[in-house]
Amino acid sequence: MEKEKEVLETAEEKEVVSKNFIEQEIDKDLAEGVYNHVQTRFPPEPNGYLHIGHAKSILLNYGLAQKYGGKFNLRFDDTNPTKEKTEFVESIMADVKWLGADFEDRLFFASNYFQQMYECAVLLIKKGKAFVCDLTADQIREYRGDFTTPGKESPYRNRSIEENLKLFEEMKEGKYQDGEKVLRAKIDMASPNINMRDPVIYRVAHMTHHNTGDAWCIYPMYDFAHPIEDAIEHITHSICTLEFEDHRPLYDWVVRECEFENPPRQIEFAKLYLTNVITGKRYIKKLVEDGIVDGWDDPRLVSIAALRRRGYTPEAIRKFVDLVGVSKANSSVDYAMLEYCIREDLKLKKARMMAILDPVKLVIDNYPEGQTEMLEVPNNLENPELGSRMVPFGRELYIEREDFMEEPPRKYFRLFPGNEVRLMSAYFVTCTGFEKDENGNVTVVHATYDPATKSGSGFCERKVKGTIHWVAAETAKQVEVRLYENIVDEEKGKLNEDGSLNLNPNSLTILKNCYVEPALAEAKAYDSFQFVRNGFFCADCKDSKPGEPVFNRIVSLKSSFKIQK
Repeated sequence: MEKEKEVLETAEEKEVVSKNFIEQEIDKDLAEGVYNHVQTRFPPEPNGYLHIGHAKSILLNYGLAQKYGGKFNLRFDDTNPTKEKTEFVESIMADVKWLGADFEDRLFFASNYFQQMYECAVLLIKKGKAFVCDLTADQIREYRGDFTTPGKESPYRNRSIEENLKLFEEMKEGKYQDGEKVLRAKIDMASPNINMRDPVIYRVAHMTHHNTGDAWCIYPMYDFAHPIEDAIEHITHSICTLEFEDHRPLYDWVVRECEFENPPRQIEFAKLYLTNVITGKRYIKKLVEDGIVDGWDDPRLVSIAALRRRGYTPEAIRKFVDLVGVSKANSSVDYAMLEYCIREDLKLKKARMMAILDPVKLVIDNYPEGQTEMLEVPNNLENPELGSRMVPFGRELYIEREDFMEEPPRKYFRLFPGNEVRLMSAYFVTCTGFEKDENGNVTVVHATYDPATKSGSGFCERKVKGTIHWVAAETAKQVEVRLYENIVDEEKGKLNEDGSLNLNPNSLTILKNCYVEPALAEAKAYDSFQFVRNGFFCADCKDSKPGEPVFNRIVSLKSSFKIQK
């Protein structure tokens, strides 16, 4: 019996160890009866498109709700009308749904709580915990002090409750200009935490809001609004990133002083940083405005919309977030890990199609002129369940230019004069010669084929070392293909000395003279495939037209990246 108990305890210990620190805190809260349920939220400000770092937050919050049988809210933290747009609201909703984070009917806007926030501010004034201040923004900054110097109290700090109520009402009625007056919490100007030194909680801003129009000309500050939003929605665990750790005492002060029952608890985790990528909204906005990228969803960016357009899948991003894990310490993750995840996700799911990106013509001189035969080609050798397809074959083909060399180096097993190779899923061919143009470029490669070597016929009299892919010239479809590299120059780092982005001039290569097998001409937006030897590709959702797909390379086939065990 003792032995069984020991084994059980060891198993329980292992289970605890396998949980991240947030789950351990939630377990503790539930066990101690602090909360009887779990409710989380993702609270983006609609001032730009979401990026890969936000995906971690979305999936973490949604995953916690799922794990504990709780609920997950999507709430737009739209308390700052200067930067917010409906376009961003729509893009964020699309991203969250695409990632599979189901908020059901729980879509909320912080701006819908403006009345309750106003009432909370009035409550604080009545309790002597907030006052209207006439200092300018610069003066407030100056009075605040720094990490070595305590702050100075505002000369307006001791206004009477009646005067503060009257002035705050007048702020709401629009009697003051922007910046003329603010409402501040009355906490402690000597606090070692600068966030607690009488922070501003309301400001005057005569601006039209995307949701409330001109109903308000005063707007709450984030540090005041956010805890109230969480409390109104009965959020139990407010999961946020590490930069809000110093704001937690203010978060707790607001929900306590505003007298919310069973208030939420803030827990911080480390942000997700990817090496050599651009996530800053200011930088992306400039790239868009300068026409360097074609929008917030340009496939060279790591916004969620850009990754979706490039051909990344929700499954790959979920795998990536799982691999990164949840920690308390900031660190950077190699972009190659994200590429590893999409390769792993696609390699068994997608058909391996033939596409020639840098074509040269191959003529099989002894193949009957005018004849086309249909050959059976397996869709994915690693996953027989994907079946096979019929692909046309003829006398004239396109092959990759790199698959022929006039004077090859040692261990080059593809086409060169006198060498025999296998045409994938077709025949053995032997190179007999080639043609060049006046500039010395090879324009046509000539070969003969051996009819006895047809793939699937059981031929085994001799073997060849090289196999190359091809597309029949007569039925090939010409398409545009886009190859991507990192938008910043990885060798030199992300920023120049003057703070501008160090852009990679080769971040986009457009190939217009590519030939693909006929089935690929029918690809629709977001359809993805493996192009034999060239990588994984996705039909672009913006520029593809019916029968005229444009293909984005999602990722190359190979990488030196290895998952650390």
